[in-house]
Amino acid sequence: MTVTVDRVLVEAANRAVASGRASSISTWVNAALAERVEKDRHLRALAEALATYEAEFGEISEEEMIAQQREDRRTSLPVRAPRRKPVRRGGRRAA
Repeated sequence: MTVTVDRVLVEAANRAVASGRASSISTWVNAALAERVEKDRHLRALAEALATYEAEFGEISEEEMIAQQREDRRTSLPVRAPRRKPVRRGGRRAA
């Protein structure tokens, strides 16, 4: 098999191997392809679920989508990374 890979991606793969996040470029590429296969599987399942829903209840309108987005925003909780405590440098401050 021969493939052409964007230079930026090859550099990313090399960094992953150099940092120990991947044992080889082949391992890194295989992991990326496996993730893509899984993502495609999820997207197909979602499309099938949506088609089944719309076949039973009718097409979801733009207005319904907008109303649901508003409701999702209204009821959502923000999730943020915990704030880091400031790093104190050694030594005393002069008064």
